[in-house]
Amino acid sequence: MASLSASNHVARVLSVANQVADVDASSRIADSWRRCLISHKLDPARQGPPQTLTEAEVRHVAEPMEETIRLVTPELDDLARVLRDAGYCVNLADVNATMLFSRLPGEADAKMFMDWKIYTGSNFAETFEGTNGLGTALAEQKPILVHRDEHFRAQWHMFSCAVAPLFDQAGRLAGAINITSCREDLERAAHQLALAVTMEATRRMEGVIFRGHFRNAWIATVPGDGGSGLLAYDDDRRIVGACRSARALLGLTDGLIAAGIDLSRYIKFDHPARNADEIVALRRADGSPLGHGHVAPPLRVRPSTQHRDVAVDRFDALHRLAGRDPELIKSVKRLRSIGDHNLPVLLHGETGVGKDVFARAIHAASNRARHNYVALNCAAMPESLIDAELFGYEAGAFTGARRDGSKGLIVQADGGTLFLDEIGDMPIALQTRLLRVLENREVWPLGALKPVPVDIRLISATHRDLGRMAEEGAFRADLYFRLRGMEVRLPALRERVDRDDIIRQIAREEAPDCRLSDEAWSLLSAYPYPGNMRQLRHVLRLAGCTAEDRVITDADLDLPPFGGRAAEPDLAAAERATIAEALRKHGGRVAEAARALKLSRATLYRKIKAMKIEAAQ
Repeated sequence: MASLSASNHVARVLSVANQVADVDASSRIADSWRRCLISHKLDPARQGPPQTLTEAEVRHVAEPMEETIRLVTPELDDLARVLRDAGYCVNLADVNATMLFSRLPGEADAKMFMDWKIYTGSNFAETFEGTNGLGTALAEQKPILVHRDEHFRAQWHMFSCAVAPLFDQAGRLAGAINITSCREDLERAAHQLALAVTMEATRRMEGVIFRGHFRNAWIATVPGDGGSGLLAYDDDRRIVGACRSARALLGLTDGLIAAGIDLSRYIKFDHPARNADEIVALRRADGSPLGHGHVAPPLRVRPSTQHRDVAVDRFDALHRLAGRDPELIKSVKRLRSIGDHNLPVLLHGETGVGKDVFARAIHAASNRARHNYVALNCAAMPESLIDAELFGYEAGAFTGARRDGSKGLIVQADGGTLFLDEIGDMPIALQTRLLRVLENREVWPLGALKPVPVDIRLISATHRDLGRMAEEGAFRADLYFRLRGMEVRLPALRERVDRDDIIRQIAREEAPDCRLSDEAWSLLSAYPYPGNMRQLRHVLRLAGCTAEDRVITDADLDLPPFGGRAAEPDLAAAERATIAEALRKHGGRVAEAARALKLSRATLYRKIKAMKIEAAQ
């Protein structure tokens, strides 16, 4: 009887796929069946479990989603509790339809899921398993219910799957939330209701992801006909992020956001801005409350059609990064002049100066902004893995390779920008392969029988002297000149003429609720920052957490002694002389000198150590 049922199902799939009339199948299901037969070359009668990753493979695949999983786990657990008694398992899958998080129902129902390998590590991509809730929702990027015999493969006819795709803080597909039931007593209407519950839970998860990513920004809720959207903006009311629905509502793009477009172009405030520390009530355009929090004043959305063609300087983000530094201003002008020409850019600067941030701004200012920006740190990746990560590989190319192979970062960046950080650490053998890619505009994945054509813009970065390395034979000279279409030097923080502006801006971003004491400001302004922007951010982030009464003092600043050249030689020399004189005058007694200088003893000891002053007795 089972064989007959399977045979009937196969006949039905084939009849729909061949567009035979009078077959009861929704257009989405029918379209998916046709994809499975024609594009994916799948057999609806095939038996067997889904592809399942090993525990080690799951850990590797889940690593990029660790933060997302951490943020949404409470919502997933709540969803599982709500649906557990109805026999649903709850799964979070990545964009490739691999289940990375699973909550099974009660023991009686759980056994079937375990028997059929519907749990963490299982892959339900439509290209492998045919029409199913998870794979088809991800393929179409739309919620879907696949009920029982709507599945492509006959063996899945006992399951009903309701799935909602999950989008990240930038509106990109991040995965999907899947609920599956094997209960025969539940009708389609019940599963439709469960899908609605899942969609609402998924919207809440997207909100959690958005707020978690923009935890240091202001968040505004923008009401629309299809549901509310979220905007993130900084103290200067420049938009720094927008969720998928807000992007659709306002016509926002990655390029506009990267350019730091002003919030006032999209939002009209009903009254002047209040104190940023005030807890205010946020209301929809119709006046209904949305709740309370550290948010913008009440918002009114202007019609998005008025703003879709707003003229925005796409190089604005680069200009803001350049600040008032003459050399960087000159470099940005040169970047403007080359426009969208596919000229490689080499960024040179010390560790921590913000090479990745600058590269992202170059990408956002180009005509490639709508495509991927893909980054690889050549120094952080083991030499044995760079080849596979960069160039990709075919299935079975080597022991431990993923069953479906890997596209590789270069192919993932096709149409967009590939950023290779610390390229001076790339092994010579891989330099040869990269040079071939740049010359031929094609990639040979490991184990492939033919090349894959690619169109990328390459931005590279290093703290090393590649020219000297090329002369010494430590770096391929021909690759060096390929990379150096235009070289941009990013100055160290201690060299920036607008250093004080940068410190103030980063303080606003990392410790928005705090102010700096005069002593703290003097120390921050004089310090040479061997770790550059990254070090400054970490110092101020920690200080913002430890500051008492929202005042950052010099005692809150974790600035270790550094023997490099100070940012302000005259100021540092003057301060050193003042401290040395106070110590001499008070016979080397630090406590008395500290009182005379109006400093705490801890601060004076730190300065003595940092400036290598000998406390004369």
